[in-house]
Amino acid sequence: MREPSETGSADGGRRGVLGAVATTAAAVAVGAAGCPSPAAPAVGEAPARTLGRTGAQVEPVSLGGEGILRTTGRHREAVPVILEALRLGVRYCDTAPAYQQSQDYYGEAFRAAGPKAREQVFLASKTHARDRDGALRLLDDSLRRLGTDHLDSWQLHDLRDLEELDAIFGKRGAIEAVEQARADGRVRHVGITGHHDPRILLEAMRRYPVDTVLCAVNPADPARLPFLTTVVEEARRRGVGVIGMKIMAAGRLLQDGAASATELIRYAASHADTVIIGCSSIAEVRENLGARSLSFPMPPAERAALEARVAPRAGRYDTFKAG
Repeated sequence: MREPSETGSADGGRRGVLGAVATTAAAVAVGAAGCPSPAAPAVGEAPARTLGRTGAQVEPVSLGGEGILRTTGRHREAVPVILEALRLGVRYCDTAPAYQQSQDYYGEAFRAAGPKAREQVFLASKTHARDRDGALRLLDDSLRRLGTDHLDSWQLHDLRDLEELDAIFGKRGAIEAVEQARADGRVRHVGITGHHDPRILLEAMRRYPVDTVLCAVNPADPARLPFLTTVVEEARRRGVGVIGMKIMAAGRLLQDGAASATELIRYAASHADTVIIGCSSIAEVRENLGARSLSFPMPPAERAALEARVAPRAGRYDTFKAG
């Protein structure tokens, strides 16, 4: 089975902006029980949105499973990032088996935060296995590592080609695992993810009534293989929740000065129900979740101007798409 090398979630874009403070912030924030510092500032909140037919209430900005969470053996830095997000009231949390020890960090954070912490968030994990048995093994391992008896969403991860869809929806394919897990309560909702080819996500939605789709959303998108005018529009037509990723194009949009983080968050969250961003420090969590107080949606003229500004170098910002 293939573990995707560049997968859904979150952008690591802010790592270059604030990453230098990660170790210091984590050391200050973690006490003997791993609890975050009570002195951290509160953040504003935008009105909650409904995540499609799941009915879950989410905010414009959520916690991704990458950044410091997509590492191995860095519990002292990673767990405080999750704890701070929980303290600030994050509603949607993203992770995956392919994200190294991300699920372990979440499990440790939920234990440190107390028995109610897990139930206060919509928790999404994934399977990159395309067969029934492999997917079920990954699911049980995910539940064990996360320390929970169910996922709010289990996502078919990083869909790239029709052969994968044929395997998933064929005999003893992963969709049989989805059906079994939904029937026995281990999974409440099912989603799909992809940033490679919008046609594959469209076909997946045609084959199965998914509840959510996680796809790439940034101002370079309209230039080639767009997700916004295909996948997002079809998801809206079907009542499917939309989660945005790659909103900073792996940090390149920030590194080039093509757009500010605020612009990119406002742009993506104007198209998606929520956007997931990977964080590398407590400071980044506070900054990202603080964006919940921004003005949404970004006006159409402002979105068009941002797309036009990015278009001349769009190829640099969509390298995760099909060649």
